[in-house]
Order: sequence, then C-alpha cells, then structure tokens
Amino acid sequence: IWIVVYVVGLSLADNLSRMVGMEKSVTLAACMLLTVVSYSWIKRNNYEGKYGLCKPVVSAGRMLYYTPLVVIATINVWYGFAINFSLVESILYVLSMILVGFLEEIIFRGFLFVEMCKDDVKTAIIVSSVTFGIGHIVNLFNGSGADLLSNGLQVVYAVAAGFLFTIIFYKTKSLWPCIITHSAINSMSVFADEAASIPIMKVATATALMVISFGYAIYIIKRGIGNEIR
Repeated sequence: IWIVVYVVGLSLADNLSRMVGMEKSVTLAACMLLTVVSYSWIKRNNYEGKYGLCKPVVSAGRMLYYTPLVVIATINVWYGFAINFSLVESILYVLSMILVGFLEEIIFRGFLFVEMCKDDVKTAIIVSSVTFGIGHIVNLFNGSGADLLSNGLQVVYAVAAGFLFTIIFYKTKSLWPCIITHSAINSMSVFADEAASIPIMKVATATALMVISFGYAIYIIKRGIGNEIR
C-alpha cells in the first residue's frame, strides 16, 4: 500500500507541479505530508530502532568510514555540473529530493524489508532491492523526460544501490547512512549536466556505480561486519 501510494502520489504531484508552472512545488508538499505521516507513526509506536532511525551499531571504521557511499553520492555530477532550474525551483527540487531519500528508504528498506525478514532474510534482501529498482520504471511515464537508455540504466543501478543499502541496514541496524546517501544522490540530480553526457558515458557511469555498490556490499558481507552483534 505504501509503495503504491508513494509511487502514484508523487507521479501525480510531479505532473501537477508542471501544470502550475513551478517544478517540484506540489511534489514538495506531497513529500512533506508523507514524511510527517510515516515518521509520526514510527515515533508514536517507538519503532525508531525497528526501522533504523537510530545510530549504527557498527563503528564507522569497520565500514571504511562509508567512503564508497561518498563516491556514490556524487554520481549525478560525474560528467558535469549545470544550473537547470531557477533558484526557487532548485531549492524546491533539493528539498523534495531530500525527503524522497527518506521516504524511499523507510518504505523499501524499513517497512518492506523489515516485515519480510520475519519469514526469510535472503528473500527480503532480494525483493527489497529489485522492487526498489523496478519502481524507477515509472520515470518513463511520469513526464520526467528520461529516455529509454537512461531509465533502463537507472533501474539496473538502482537495484545495485538498493542491494547495498539493504545490506548496510541489515548489518548496522541503521538507515541513516542509506538515507543520507540516497538524499544526496537525488539532490545532486538537479545539477546534472545531461547535455554533456553521451550514451557511452552513461553506461560507464552506471557500470561504475554497480561495481562500487556490489563491491562494497560484498566487502561488508565477507568481513562478517555486524555478525558479532546478532
């Protein structure tokens, strides 16, 4: 229900924002509403620990000080920096994308993954990762302007990033590293220089992100990080 409400709701909000002539204006309001509702419910039921809104139980040093996440966070400006919107629209865009990072992590890593973990952890990891990636297909139909190649690559590397975020949450018990990285990726997309990126660059960037994501996730798993606190 949350996935459907979120995907459909934000797609409609994006279209309404374009209709009123102010990018992300309605979207920001929708994100704020969903954030308040979800966080209030979590807070009221004392579920901060259950859904990862707490400090990681693993030291930053053991996690390589999250350096791979810092690299991933800058993906949208790897091939250039540009001012694509007015100052007001840029601010609306960044604020809405920060909230999108929070909401998507809470929905896909928090609600979905945590509940599925009760039955089978491996299945929960796969479903959380793949569902998160496939959810980005909506960008082909919501008027975002994404072409088939860009959207296809986004779906693939979103699965890789979703897998990494799920592993980080599962091992550290905290969603904050994932939320911060996710929000940074989204926010920097407003400054992406799409005109300067040719198809081969997009493929190379997506490949690099997948290698970093899967490589970091494998490192965390192989080192047994988090196992000692179970």
